[in-house]
Amino acid sequence: MSRRLTLALALALLSLLPLSQPAAAQAVARDEEIVAGLSQSRVSITANFDGSEILIYGAVKRETPVPEGRLDVIITVEGPSSPVVVRRKDRVAGIWINHAAVMVDSAPSFYSVVTTRPLSEILSHTENLRQGITIDRVIRAVGIASEAEGSDAFVTALERVRGQEGRYRLMEGKVQLTDATLFRADVALPANLTEGGYKVRIFLLRDGRVVAQQERLIGVRKEGLERAVFNMAQDQPLIYGLLSLVLAAFAGWAASAVFRFIRA
Repeated sequence: MSRRLTLALALALLSLLPLSQPAAAQAVARDEEIVAGLSQSRVSITANFDGSEILIYGAVKRETPVPEGRLDVIITVEGPSSPVVVRRKDRVAGIWINHAAVMVDSAPSFYSVVTTRPLSEILSHTENLRQGITIDRVIRAVGIASEAEGSDAFVTALERVRGQEGRYRLMEGKVQLTDATLFRADVALPANLTEGGYKVRIFLLRDGRVVAQQERLIGVRKEGLERAVFNMAQDQPLIYGLLSLVLAAFAGWAASAVFRFIRA
C-alpha cells in the first residue's frame, strides 16, 4: 500500500513540473532590455582640446510582443563629483560681500540630460526620486551639509551658474527614436572637462515608469604636454613652481626686449 502511495505522489510531482518551469522562466525574463554602444569610450585632453562629442546609440531587445504604452528614452551623462561651497552675496553697509553659504557634499562637475520628449511628460516624480535622473535630484541625493535656511535656493543657484557655463544641460527632444526600437543621441562635452570617469546612464520608460536601464563609462584623461604638466604639479610641486617663475621671468624679459626693439 505504501509503494502505491509513493508512486502516486511521484506521478503527481512529475505532472506539475511542465507547468512550474515556464512560470519561473516568465518571472525571470524581462520584457525589454537595452543594447547600447558609444562612439568612443575615451576622451583625451590635449593642448588644443576644445571639446568633444559623444554619439550614444542602441536598440531595444525584446523576446515578447511589444508592451502597451508609449516608449521613451532618457540618457544622462555625469562627470566626476566633488564638494562645492555655494555663497550668496548680500549688501551690507552699501557693500556687496559674501554672506550666507551652503556646503554641498558632492555635485557633478558635468551633467547632461537628453530625452525623447519633454521631461515632465515622460518621467514621473516617483521614478525621478527612485532613480535620481534630473539635475536637482543628483545634487540633493548626496545631501547638503549645511542646514542653512533656504538651502534649496543655493542649489538652484548652483544649477543656474553651471548651466550658464555649459556644464549642466537639459536637452529635451534630442534623442532620436525610430520604430520604438532604435535610438541615438549626440552629447557635446565642453572644453573645461574634469579628468576622470564619466558615467552614462540609459533609461527606457513606459507611461512614466522605468522598465530597463544600462550604464556605460567614458574615460577622460589628460595626454601629452597637458599630462606632463599636471603630473609635475602633483608629484613635484617645488620644481613646478620654480619652472613657472623662470618661464614668467623669461616671458617678461622677452616682452620688454620686443618693445625696446619696436621703439628703437
